[in-house]
Order: sequence, then structure tokens, then C-alpha cells
Amino acid sequence: MREALTNPGQVRAGTGRRLRASSGGAAPLTAPRPLSVSPPQGYYTRRGGIGESGDFITSPEITQVFGELIGIWFVSEWIAMGKPKAFQLVELGPGRGTLTDDMLRVFNQLASLLRKCAVSVHLVEVSPKLSEIQALGLTGGKVQPNPEDSSAYMKGISKTGIPISWYRDIQDVPPGYSFYLAHEFFDALPIHKFQKTEKGWREVLVDIDPEVPDQLRFVLSPSRTPATETFIQPEETRDHVEVCPEAGVIIQRLASRIEEDGGAALVADYGHDGTKTDTFRGFRDHKLHDVLKAPGTADLTADVDFSYLRKMAQGRTATLGPIKQREFLKNMGIDVRLQVLLQNSRDTATHKQLLHGYDMLMNPKKMGDCFNIFALLPHHRLIRPDKNHKSESKSPLPPVAGFSELLMK
Repeated sequence: MREALTNPGQVRAGTGRRLRASSGGAAPLTAPRPLSVSPPQGYYTRRGGIGESGDFITSPEITQVFGELIGIWFVSEWIAMGKPKAFQLVELGPGRGTLTDDMLRVFNQLASLLRKCAVSVHLVEVSPKLSEIQALGLTGGKVQPNPEDSSAYMKGISKTGIPISWYRDIQDVPPGYSFYLAHEFFDALPIHKFQKTEKGWREVLVDIDPEVPDQLRFVLSPSRTPATETFIQPEETRDHVEVCPEAGVIIQRLASRIEEDGGAALVADYGHDGTKTDTFRGFRDHKLHDVLKAPGTADLTADVDFSYLRKMAQGRTATLGPIKQREFLKNMGIDVRLQVLLQNSRDTATHKQLLHGYDMLMNPKKMGDCFNIFALLPHHRLIRPDKNHKSESKSPLPPVAGFSELLMK
């Protein structure tokens, strides 16, 4: 007999997220794809409520400063790595395209610096609705669908003259020196949920409530599942664990690409360093929403386990972080940028909006401590010159912007 979870804290815990209920005697479900990204019934394909009028709001939607500083980070790394003749900016799950737009504005302002570099933008987006919004904002709607046999399903030119391509999978993005960005991307991927019991580890599954047929409930697997055997490590000390296999696969691909072609990856997301347990939750209209009610109508999220991402890089790249968002942005010069914007704006409303955005990003009780920044870099980027090597041609490597204090520690 399957064991139902009745503890309120357990009920809030999550599992795989595509809930395909069938009639009569259905086994508990733990699925490999989330409601939030699974077409055609998925949240992002049907609803995708980003922004003040939607279900949740992201840092780029709050203030332009966030995207500007991220853009500066990539330019800084481009300079530190010797100014390659070309780079691809690849964003995973670009939302409404606001973050890319802010970064392109920075690239345009630094046009004289980047004039000898061929920059292109590559967006990995599965949602037709969101890709239309992105195309409208970034190109003014001037895009062309690509032939079916092409890896990119849509192409266009940004308002600043930079080519943009859209893909459904990161593997479709052409190889080459690339900077990868994943902002609030990994937290939307499906997870497996596990709970330690007196009988050992059990997976948290989804079942139809026999007493209320049109409702779902969480239950424990009667025995160890294949996922339990695969993902629970012998040294695990927590009593509740969330694992996102898809995140591990993507990190492996990013690390492999960076190792082979060069570049860097920046991850910004809710998360922890292997310390948290129950984090699976839903949001609708900016309020917490029961994850088992009306599947596909709410944003589902689970905090990213950065210790798992670090492990899945498998030593192919160096990793930095996670570092708190407020620390990273402070290291990137957000205070100076805020003052410049305040001095250049003369109306009270703009001042108020800038200060509100700064508070949202930096306040430890808001986004400042909830969000973390994590980076993948080539090993040679962090190797310090041998002190015994007397060659004058090797100068000390420039610090990694945003992470300099972390490196010194």
C-alpha cells in the first residue's frame, strides 16, 4: 500500500512536474518533464506570466541595471581572455528578452571596443509565445522563420544590427567561442524529490487522491526507485533531497563546450550550496500557489543546488560561486551605476523607480540573498603565473569581475 504524505511540510515538497492523471488504479507518477516547460500543456507555452501583470517578476524586469552589469561582466571576460575575434552570446530561457536587450544596449555603447569582434546572439527558447515577444522587443518583429532542416527555427537582426537566432535545444546552437547565460532557468526544470524514512530513502511521487478523485496528492514510493538508486549519494546527511537531472545534463554540455571552444557561463538563480531540503513551490499572481492545483496554470520552481551543478561540471571547467547576488552586483559597481542614473534623471517618478529596483536587487530580505551567481570558466582563466617563472611575457591574470572578493578569500 502506498504511503500518503499528510504532514503539511511534506505536502509542500515537490516531485516531477508533468502530472498526467489517468483513470482507475493509476500508479504514482514521477515525471521527467515539468508542467512549466512541457508543450503544449506547459505553463510557459500556455501562460508564461512574467512581469508585473503575470505570476512572477525577474531582476531584468525590475531595473535595467541588472542586465547592464551582466553585459559588462561578459565584456570584461572577453577582454581578460584576449579579445577573441568573435563570440556568441547564448541565453537559455530568455523570458521576454529584457535581459538580452539590456546587454545589447551595453554592447552598442561599447561599440568602439567591440568593433573588431563579430558578436551574435543565440536564444534557446521552446515557447512560441515567448519567442514572439522576444522577437518583437529585440528586432521590432523583423524576423524570418528558418527552413525545417535548419537548427535555428527563426532568425533576425537586432535593433543595433546584431544577428539573432532562435533554437529549441542548446545542442542546436553552433559550436564556437561562446558566453552562456542562464537567468532563472534552472529553477524551472523538473526535479526528483526524495525523503529519508525508517525504511530508508523513498521517492516522493504524485498520485490521485482516492477520496477526492479530481485532486492529486503526494505519496512515498513503497520501495527504492531507480531514481533513488541513481541520485542519492551514500554521504548524504539531509533527510529531504531534490535532484534535477536535466540541470546536470545541461551543465555537462556547457562545461564540454567551454572546454573545447572557450568562453564562460554565468548562472543566476534561486539556490543553495547543497544545504536546503524542501524548496518546491508554485507562484500565481505573485502569490504562493498549491503546486498540485490546476496543473499548468502556475509557475513552478525549486531552488537550484549549486553543489550538484559544480559536481556535474566534472572538472572540465573551473567553477566560481555561488555568491550572493548583492555581493556580486556590489563588486560589479552597482552603487556607482545607480548614482549615475540618478544624476541623469530629473523626475521624481524615475528616481523612485530606480531606488525601488536597487532595493529589490540588493536587500538581503528580498532578492539580495535569495539569488546566487555561479560561473563556469576555462581552467587557464584562473591559473596564476608560476612565481618562479621569470618570463616577463606572462603578466598576472586580471581578476574575475564580480567574484574578486570570493577569489581573495
